[in-house]
Amino acid sequence: MFTTLFTHAACLDHDTGLGHPECADRLRAVLAALETEEFYMLERQEAPLATLEQLSRAHPREHVERILALVPEQEHAGIDADTVMSPGSGEAALRAAGAVVAAVDAVASGHSRNAFCAVRPPGHHAEHDKAMGFCLFNNAAVGAYHARAAHGLQRVAVMDFDVHHGNGTQDIFQRDPDLLYCSTHQSPLYPGTGDAGEKGEYGNCVNAPLAAMSGSPEFRHAMTHIILPAIDHFKPDLLIISAGFDAHSRDPLAGLHLTDDDFAWATRKLGDLARTHCGARIVSVLEGGYNLRALATATAAHVRELMYC
Repeated sequence: MFTTLFTHAACLDHDTGLGHPECADRLRAVLAALETEEFYMLERQEAPLATLEQLSRAHPREHVERILALVPEQEHAGIDADTVMSPGSGEAALRAAGAVVAAVDAVASGHSRNAFCAVRPPGHHAEHDKAMGFCLFNNAAVGAYHARAAHGLQRVAVMDFDVHHGNGTQDIFQRDPDLLYCSTHQSPLYPGTGDAGEKGEYGNCVNAPLAAMSGSPEFRHAMTHIILPAIDHFKPDLLIISAGFDAHSRDPLAGLHLTDDDFAWATRKLGDLARTHCGARIVSVLEGGYNLRALATATAAHVRELMYC
């Protein structure tokens, strides 16, 4: 079985405007990093379009239709100060969610050992009925509900190591005891959620906030003593990773000091749990990361580990 890379050129057509940190060059940097010789064994697949039915498992159908109706015919339209759409944003968002759906299909069927979705716009800030924080639809949540509906994978865990708390995934998961959301993130920081006391209705939200300037020791301690035990106890049928690389020491939007080795280590530890509980089934989806060089090298470290999980 392969590690499969899902992406689509349409994700480059989501134009957020001059100077916006969530830009198409992010995806170009990731794809260039995965074109080197060491990644020649990656199977590469085009992301399909997510359907309204698939999106509507994580978001109300009327919300999905409203967001798609806001896509402008020209120039730009702003949902909020951070979240911008262009004429290409609708297809990009559908391909981003569709990539995770296809990745779930690939690992659930046994075609792929695991998968990485190199897509944009990101998703983990998109709440049940609110687009925000550069995110239109919650790609990870769409994948989790698809795993349940299409493959009977009832218990799905999402581990989010983006530097920003995934308020959207927590919002969608917090009332479902068979969904687990785990996050390491800088706090205080946008979006202002993710306190350790936010546990969800069934204790199924596990937050490990890290103070600004935290680095490898603090991150690995939180993973070892909080996050990994929670996933181990949950015993997921599928593990989804919200893979944001903006906790990197070179990232301009936050103040954590992780390195490529930290992302590789976390991926390796998550792979160990996936082998124990869910037949090594991992779907990883790109979230943040805004220094192009750091994003490229950290993503490469992450995917390299996935290939050996």
